[in-house]
Amino acid sequence: MQILYLECVDSTQKYLKELILKEEVSLPYAVVADVQTDGVGSRDNKWDSIKNNLFLSFAIPFSELPTDLKLESASIYFSYILKETLEELGSKIWLKWPNDLYICEKKIGGMITNIVKDNVVCGVGLNIVESPEGFTKLDIVLKRDFLLERYFINIKKKSLWKQVFSKYKLEFDKNQNFYTHDKNLIISLGNVTLQDDGSIVINGERIYSRR
Repeated sequence: MQILYLECVDSTQKYLKELILKEEVSLPYAVVADVQTDGVGSRDNKWDSIKNNLFLSFAIPFSELPTDLKLESASIYFSYILKETLEELGSKIWLKWPNDLYICEKKIGGMITNIVKDNVVCGVGLNIVESPEGFTKLDIVLKRDFLLERYFINIKKKSLWKQVFSKYKLEFDKNQNFYTHDKNLIISLGNVTLQDDGSIVINGERIYSRR
């Protein structure tokens, strides 16, 4: 994974998308910034920037994804691998469906996933040094670049979706007291059924992460 480091950018995801659309980079490719001035979170919410937290976007061609991965669940897949990477380093982090990273009951980061041409583009925000009000930061001390190295090594293993999901499924009960959003509705995760493709079913309706 080639990595471009920037001091400041409006959004690593917007920047990387433009590089892909202009065919200026060879994928897989990642963009990392010290500061992000216009970061985008889930449902187009703004992700506040504090210098030296993790602001990352990376792109992987469809051809290099696990053969059994549904694109609709890519955010679960790559978020869970990040969660496992941090767990290996001693964190008590967990993944709230489908793409939010938590320490206990407070959010420390998350991921959004988009499709650009024939590539998955993932944007990650993670509070590794400090957190905005209402959030929390990582419960271990580590260097950003060391985390990136470990994370991309784990991604390169191309673990099958089935393998990743089987572990996530065992931890899904941690979602019981939390909520998610779909079509401007607030949905209790305590009343849903997790499906093998990463979707959830509530009142007979199947919902994918779509992020």
